[in-house]
Amino acid sequence: MENLFSFERKAYKWMSKNGVAITRIGIGIVFFWFGIQKFFPGISSAEDLATRTIEVMTFGLVGQSLSMPLLAAWEVVIGLTFIFARFMRIAVPLLFLQMAGTVTPLFFFPSETFASAPLVPTLEGQYIIKNIVLVGAAMIIGAYHLGFTIKKRD
Repeated sequence: MENLFSFERKAYKWMSKNGVAITRIGIGIVFFWFGIQKFFPGISSAEDLATRTIEVMTFGLVGQSLSMPLLAAWEVVIGLTFIFARFMRIAVPLLFLQMAGTVTPLFFFPSETFASAPLVPTLEGQYIIKNIVLVGAAMIIGAYHLGFTIKKRD
Protein backbone atom coordinates (compact mmCIF):
# COMPACT_ATOMS: atom_id res chain seq x y z
CA MET A 1 0.00 0.00 0.00
CA GLU A 2 2.88 2.34 0.75
CA ASN A 3 4.21 1.85 -2.81
CA LEU A 4 0.84 2.94 -4.17
CA PHE A 5 0.96 6.16 -2.13
CA SER A 6 4.56 6.75 -3.22
CA PHE A 7 3.58 6.31 -6.88
CA GLU A 8 0.56 8.58 -6.42
CA ARG A 9 2.71 11.27 -4.82
CA LYS A 10 5.25 11.09 -7.66
CA ALA A 11 2.48 11.25 -10.25
CA TYR A 12 0.93 14.33 -8.65
CA LYS A 13 4.32 15.96 -8.31
CA TRP A 14 4.88 15.39 -12.06
CA MET A 15 1.40 16.81 -12.80
CA SER A 16 2.15 19.86 -10.66
CA LYS A 17 5.42 20.46 -12.51
CA ASN A 18 4.09 19.90 -16.05
CA GLY A 19 0.33 20.48 -15.99
CA VAL A 20 0.33 24.20 -16.80
CA ALA A 21 2.72 23.77 -19.74
CA ILE A 22 0.77 20.83 -21.16
CA THR A 23 -2.50 22.73 -20.81
CA ARG A 24 -0.98 25.85 -22.39
CA ILE A 25 0.33 23.91 -25.37
CA GLY A 26 -2.97 22.04 -25.68
CA ILE A 27 -4.95 25.29 -25.81
CA GLY A 28 -2.48 26.60 -28.36
CA ILE A 29 -2.92 23.56 -30.58
CA VAL A 30 -6.72 23.77 -30.38
CA PHE A 31 -6.78 27.45 -31.34
CA PHE A 32 -4.19 27.05 -34.08
CA TRP A 33 -5.95 23.98 -35.51
CA PHE A 34 -9.43 25.50 -35.57
CA GLY A 35 -8.08 28.88 -36.68
CA ILE A 36 -6.13 27.58 -39.65
CA GLN A 37 -9.26 25.82 -40.95
CA LYS A 38 -11.07 29.16 -41.18
CA PHE A 39 -8.61 30.37 -43.85
CA PHE A 40 -10.09 27.77 -46.22
CA PRO A 41 -13.78 28.35 -47.07
CA GLY A 42 -16.04 25.41 -46.43
CA ILE A 43 -13.66 23.46 -44.16
CA SER A 44 -14.58 24.76 -40.69
CA SER A 45 -17.77 23.32 -39.24
CA ALA A 46 -18.22 26.59 -37.33
CA GLU A 47 -17.95 28.82 -40.41
CA ASP A 48 -21.64 29.50 -41.02
CA LEU A 49 -22.52 30.17 -37.39
CA ALA A 50 -19.37 32.25 -36.84
CA THR A 51 -19.92 34.46 -39.88
CA ARG A 52 -23.56 35.09 -39.02
CA THR A 53 -22.63 35.88 -35.42
CA ILE A 54 -19.95 38.37 -36.47
CA GLU A 55 -22.38 39.95 -38.91
CA VAL A 56 -24.97 40.43 -36.13
CA MET A 57 -22.33 41.68 -33.65
CA THR A 58 -21.05 44.27 -36.14
CA PHE A 59 -24.54 45.32 -37.26
CA GLY A 60 -23.83 44.01 -40.75
CA LEU A 61 -20.62 46.00 -41.22
CA VAL A 62 -18.36 42.94 -41.38
CA GLY A 63 -19.40 40.29 -43.90
CA GLN A 64 -18.17 36.75 -44.45
CA SER A 65 -15.38 37.71 -46.85
CA LEU A 66 -13.69 39.72 -44.07
CA SER A 67 -14.92 37.98 -40.92
CA MET A 68 -13.47 34.54 -41.59
CA PRO A 69 -9.91 35.68 -42.42
CA LEU A 70 -9.94 38.01 -39.39
CA LEU A 71 -11.25 35.30 -37.07
CA ALA A 72 -8.80 32.80 -38.55
CA ALA A 73 -5.84 35.13 -37.99
CA TRP A 74 -7.04 35.96 -34.47
CA GLU A 75 -7.30 32.28 -33.51
CA VAL A 76 -3.96 31.37 -35.12
CA VAL A 77 -2.25 34.20 -33.20
CA ILE A 78 -3.83 33.00 -29.94
CA GLY A 79 -2.70 29.47 -30.75
CA LEU A 80 0.89 30.41 -31.53
CA THR A 81 1.23 32.64 -28.47
CA PHE A 82 0.04 29.79 -26.24
CA ILE A 83 2.19 27.15 -27.95
CA PHE A 84 5.38 29.20 -27.68
CA ALA A 85 4.50 30.94 -24.37
CA ARG A 86 5.26 34.33 -25.86
CA PHE A 87 3.29 37.50 -25.22
CA MET A 88 1.00 35.80 -22.70
CA ARG A 89 -0.14 39.23 -21.45
CA ILE A 90 -1.66 39.72 -24.90
CA ALA A 91 -2.69 36.11 -25.56
CA VAL A 92 -5.01 35.71 -22.58
CA PRO A 93 -7.03 38.91 -23.22
CA LEU A 94 -7.25 37.99 -26.94
CA LEU A 95 -8.61 34.59 -25.91
CA PHE A 96 -11.15 36.17 -23.53
CA LEU A 97 -12.38 38.56 -26.24
CA GLN A 98 -12.66 35.72 -28.73
CA MET A 99 -14.56 33.64 -26.19
CA ALA A 100 -16.98 36.50 -25.50
CA GLY A 101 -17.82 36.45 -29.20
CA THR A 102 -17.97 32.67 -29.27
CA VAL A 103 -20.68 32.50 -26.59
CA THR A 104 -23.03 34.96 -28.31
CA PRO A 105 -24.65 32.41 -30.68
CA LEU A 106 -26.25 30.88 -27.59
CA PHE A 107 -28.24 34.12 -27.32
CA PHE A 108 -28.44 35.19 -30.98
CA PHE A 109 -29.38 31.79 -32.39
CA PRO A 110 -30.89 29.69 -29.57
CA SER A 111 -32.91 27.56 -32.00
CA GLU A 112 -29.60 26.41 -33.55
CA THR A 113 -27.65 26.02 -30.33
CA PHE A 114 -30.31 24.29 -28.22
CA ALA A 115 -32.63 21.40 -29.05
CA SER A 116 -34.50 22.28 -25.86
CA ALA A 117 -33.23 25.42 -24.13
CA PRO A 118 -31.44 25.62 -21.77
CA LEU A 119 -30.85 21.98 -20.91
CA VAL A 120 -30.29 20.21 -24.23
CA PRO A 121 -27.67 21.86 -26.43
CA THR A 122 -27.28 20.90 -30.07
CA LEU A 123 -23.86 19.82 -31.31
CA GLU A 124 -23.15 23.50 -32.07
CA GLY A 125 -24.26 24.45 -28.55
CA GLN A 126 -22.03 21.78 -27.02
CA TYR A 127 -19.14 23.10 -29.12
CA ILE A 128 -19.69 26.53 -27.57
CA ILE A 129 -20.40 25.48 -23.98
CA LYS A 130 -17.24 23.38 -23.68
CA ASN A 131 -15.29 26.61 -24.04
CA ILE A 132 -15.93 27.26 -20.34
CA VAL A 133 -13.07 24.82 -19.74
CA LEU A 134 -10.76 26.77 -22.09
CA VAL A 135 -11.56 30.03 -20.28
CA GLY A 136 -10.81 28.48 -16.88
CA ALA A 137 -7.56 26.98 -18.15
CA ALA A 138 -6.54 30.31 -19.70
CA MET A 139 -7.16 32.02 -16.35
CA ILE A 140 -4.79 29.60 -14.62
CA ILE A 141 -2.17 29.90 -17.36
CA GLY A 142 -2.36 33.70 -17.39
CA ALA A 143 -1.96 33.94 -13.61
CA TYR A 144 0.88 31.42 -13.65
CA HIS A 145 2.79 33.31 -16.36
CA LEU A 146 2.49 36.54 -14.42
CA GLY A 147 4.07 34.83 -11.42
CA PHE A 148 1.01 34.17 -9.31
CA THR A 149 0.71 30.85 -7.53
CA ILE A 150 -2.43 28.82 -7.89
CA LYS A 151 -4.16 28.63 -4.53
CA LYS A 152 -6.31 25.79 -3.34
CA ARG A 153 -9.88 26.85 -2.47
CA ASP A 154 -11.66 25.09 0.33
